Amino acid sequence: MKASSNKPGTPQDELDATYALQLLVDAADDYAICMLAPDGYVASWNSGAERLVGYAEEEIIGRHFSAFYTTEDRLTGVPEQSLKLAGEDGQQEAEGWRIRKDGSRFWAKSTLHAVRCDDGKLIGYGKILRDITEKRQSAELIERARIALYQSQKMEAIGKLTGGVAHDFNNLLAVINNSLELLVRDPSGPNAVRVLAAAQRAVSRGATLTQQLLAYARRHPLNPEHCNLNNVLQSIESVMRRSLPESITLETQFDPRLKTVFIDVNQLELSLLNLLDNSRDAMPTGGTIKISTENIEIDDFAPGKLQPGEYVKITVADTGIGMSRETSERAMEPFFTTKGERRSSGMGLSQVYGFLAQSGGDVEIDSAIGRGARISMIFPVDEKTDQTATMEITGTSQETALIVEDDPDLLSTGVELFQSMGYEVLTAADGLDAVDILKGRRDIDVLFTDVVMPKGMSGLELARFTRRLCPDVKVILTSGYPLSALTAEHGNMEGFTLLRKPYRLSELAKELRTPSDTEPLKPAS
Repeated sequence: MKASSNKPGTPQDELDATYALQLLVDAADDYAICMLAPDGYVASWNSGAERLVGYAEEEIIGRHFSAFYTTEDRLTGVPEQSLKLAGEDGQQEAEGWRIRKDGSRFWAKSTLHAVRCDDGKLIGYGKILRDITEKRQSAELIERARIALYQSQKMEAIGKLTGGVAHDFNNLLAVINNSLELLVRDPSGPNAVRVLAAAQRAVSRGATLTQQLLAYARRHPLNPEHCNLNNVLQSIESVMRRSLPESITLETQFDPRLKTVFIDVNQLELSLLNLLDNSRDAMPTGGTIKISTENIEIDDFAPGKLQPGEYVKITVADTGIGMSRETSERAMEPFFTTKGERRSSGMGLSQVYGFLAQSGGDVEIDSAIGRGARISMIFPVDEKTDQTATMEITGTSQETALIVEDDPDLLSTGVELFQSMGYEVLTAADGLDAVDILKGRRDIDVLFTDVVMPKGMSGLELARFTRRLCPDVKVILTSGYPLSALTAEHGNMEGFTLLRKPYRLSELAKELRTPSDTEPLKPAS
């Protein structure tokens, strides 16, 4: 069309502008562009709409725009709701399935604009529709590939985890089994004490590995307490120094205004020793390790997983060989180690990660080859005062204990432990047998029972029955499962002490000397 020579603002100019706009709309053949009357009926139709939806202009003008929608959308009033929202807000955007003339579906992104006169009166809607089916399919393919990769990585991690557990526990079981065979052959030989000590060390290592696995899985039952980390670090400073060779210097820098945290001190000490062990191995020819504490505040814009708030940070920095970026990214994986299987189980940093995550904190690694490593443990501040009361320890006299355990070997060793402390011992292999004994004997002072029991009655149910029948009987539960798993399976365990397997004689004796109470259950230390 020839451009007009008339001055702007004349009717001819307006006609030219309208025609130019129509040419522009028709040229946008990648988009379906149409005008709708206020009631949703199609008033205009461009070539892109014909190409995309399939209707010729004469076929669609005068029909309601709901013809593009699926039957499901029409039945639920989606087209009418779109008009309503566009009329209220001025614009409405949506994605969904739309229908072509031939009945085929395509995934569309649509925009609906309300068109009003200068006086605000609604005169119709402008609708723009675009086919993004390929884009959606590509996104779905990428998501499926991401999920497949995640599953593959998860299976690889599980394989490493199970392989590492099997490797370490097989070694521990071999030590225990060989020690027992030697004792059976020559129980009073000159090496009996040394063989027993080796078996006990293997049991301790197995218990530690179990705790590390539970900590990594965030299922380890923590015993948190209010504490100042400076005091904790000072109390174990001599232990930390003894764990390092003379070629390594240990420096400390503590913030004197450090705030209070609520954490499991034993797990913190284990985490610190794991970090020191890594730093020591990173400095085979010597160097410096610096442990520092500080208060930090995390705001809304700080990167990472932690919520805004106040935190306390402990940093262990060394002058060792450092870690590459790839190693740093994998350092928290269970059984990942650069030291070789003979020197490390690969559970050290994963235990640290699990403990921090379970405590509401996080761990940060800053390291590079040639400039050492800085590993920080971050804990949330807890200003609450410690309400924990110190229990008095009382002695025991000649008493009777009922031990309930379905494993014959554990039952036998349990009997030996109680008898070594002077108890008269009664035994039961399940909860129902224990109930019969409790009904017939009212001189029982202690019930010591496994939680997971056969024949339909759990140790917790037995404990509750005992508390109702004989309120003065001291009840101690024991299990190798974490408290969270037991609670999920058997319900609330308030009012009873839980002693975790494997337990030592000293731990059992301590619980036996502790007066009974009805406070919420806390795992025995």
